[in-house]
Amino acid sequence: MNNLELKKIANEVRKGIIASVHSAKAGHPGGSLSAADIFTYLYFEEMNVDPKNPNMENRDRFVLSKGHTAPGLYAALAHKGYFPVEDLVQLRKLGSYLQGHPCMQHTPGVDMSSGSLGQGVSAAVGMALAGKMDHKDYRVYTLLGDGEIQEGQVWEAAMFAGHHKLDNLLVIVDNNGLQIDGSVEEVCSPYPIDEKFKAFHFHTINMDAHDFDAIRAAFAEARQTKGMPTAIIAHSIKGKGVSYMEGNGDWHGKAPGDDLYEVAMADLMKIGEALDKEEA
Repeated sequence: MNNLELKKIANEVRKGIIASVHSAKAGHPGGSLSAADIFTYLYFEEMNVDPKNPNMENRDRFVLSKGHTAPGLYAALAHKGYFPVEDLVQLRKLGSYLQGHPCMQHTPGVDMSSGSLGQGVSAAVGMALAGKMDHKDYRVYTLLGDGEIQEGQVWEAAMFAGHHKLDNLLVIVDNNGLQIDGSVEEVCSPYPIDEKFKAFHFHTINMDAHDFDAIRAAFAEARQTKGMPTAIIAHSIKGKGVSYMEGNGDWHGKAPGDDLYEVAMADLMKIGEALDKEEA
């Protein structure tokens, strides 16, 4: 799939994020939007998955460790074909299979229930170790927030993964610089993130999270890395694609009302129109 096709899908994923959070009147748009290009690349280019057979034994696994950004994951899964795009507006509704955090028992395509910060990466490490022990060739991917990596359990998991040389594991940190209480640097600085992962015997890559050439190159480098796990530090913009949300920590965990919903969708429509012109 070429970059223009990926950009168009990512824009549709962003529309799905806004539509679902607006409908729910709750949720986490900022970090979902910052990771939308990563979700898109994972499901439409990188991972060996099949929405018609979501539990196939040798599929690649994905764990959304920052589970509150489920709107982004759900939008990618829907556009991939795991369930109808129209169902995205059922986010957080009573009885819906699209709850506020991913649930593996009820949502097609979800490999691990997650949301308690720091724990998803541990599950991903366990999956990667199981793959090695069972002599399987699947890969395991996990996405963390940069605020999430303030959790100690993240580094226990990293130590274990590095010690066991889990080169089938790719940890991605969505480094948008903002968490619910402010900037990650001011709340409890995790910097330099790459050097910390290096200390736990990871190969590390810094990547522009909104440039598909950079994303493609980073994921290719990770695949070629043998004998150690890889951590990608994905430098992103919180709220990417929506004018008033970009770089604004206020949109970490709240939904737009009707007026701001219209503004957000208009912003994304303009991006879509520009991509259509580029295609023409």
